[in-house]
Amino acid sequence: MSTSAPASLAPAALHRLRDETLDPEQLASYNLYITVGPAGLRLGVADARRNKFLVLEEYAAPEAGLSYAQQLEALAAEHDLLGRSGWHRVRLAVHNRAFTLLPAALFRPGDEATYLGLHHALSPEHESVHAYAHSGLDIVSVFAADRKLTDWFGRAYPAGRLVHRTSALLQGVVQQSEASGDSRIYLSIGPGQLTVLVMQGKQPRLCNVYPFSTPEDLIYYVILVMQELQLDPDQDPVVIWGDLMHDSELFTILRKYIRYLRFGNRPFDLAYSYRLNDLFEYRYFELFALHLCE
Repeated sequence: MSTSAPASLAPAALHRLRDETLDPEQLASYNLYITVGPAGLRLGVADARRNKFLVLEEYAAPEAGLSYAQQLEALAAEHDLLGRSGWHRVRLAVHNRAFTLLPAALFRPGDEATYLGLHHALSPEHESVHAYAHSGLDIVSVFAADRKLTDWFGRAYPAGRLVHRTSALLQGVVQQSEASGDSRIYLSIGPGQLTVLVMQGKQPRLCNVYPFSTPEDLIYYVILVMQELQLDPDQDPVVIWGDLMHDSELFTILRKYIRYLRFGNRPFDLAYSYRLNDLFEYRYFELFALHLCE
């Protein structure tokens, strides 16, 4: 089915930050990263050789009646980078609740829909199912994505790879985790969705996405997870990333119930253009962490 959309549907940028060293005529030297979800559309470009992010762009989520496929196609029609071929690597991460993590030993290619069907009512007409293997973790992520979106991505970037946003979060947290140690809880907060990741060393104990509409909903899920995994809000630290401010209601209620609360850092061992210096370190973590996804 065609997802054709006129260029007038292209969204205005909320952020458009670009290092002047980027050379659009040398795309083979760069990686393109895209995330889509409730927080909107985000683009990142990293120098593959220097492991340095040079570009960050952010756009609001599509208006009612429009899809991400239409938005991306319209933006690509007038963008000097998006939609062009020749990149060193391209990754697109989707953010939804339709995913599951499996031990790699239990995963059989071809059975993705069966695995996902245990947790999600799949709509084959509107969704496609995908898998991403986490190298070094013996874990496979199985997830659904909007079919129009994946069709657009397949046409634009046949060699590109789709992942779930939780895979980028997991890879980023693994990089910052010690090989052994106590369980740690990490939160990624976006519009109406809370992702909770609990790690034991470099292995996940829990990874889930919860919907919320009020600050009380959010803290309920955080405390519930901590209680179920025998973590103590008065003693165990909690690290947060995402779309919230220090003076927001969400942060206020988290700080009220959790004693050791801190904002997370950007992925380690990567460089970032000075153009990104004015952005909070705890924002866009999953976009940056796509650089860690094979």
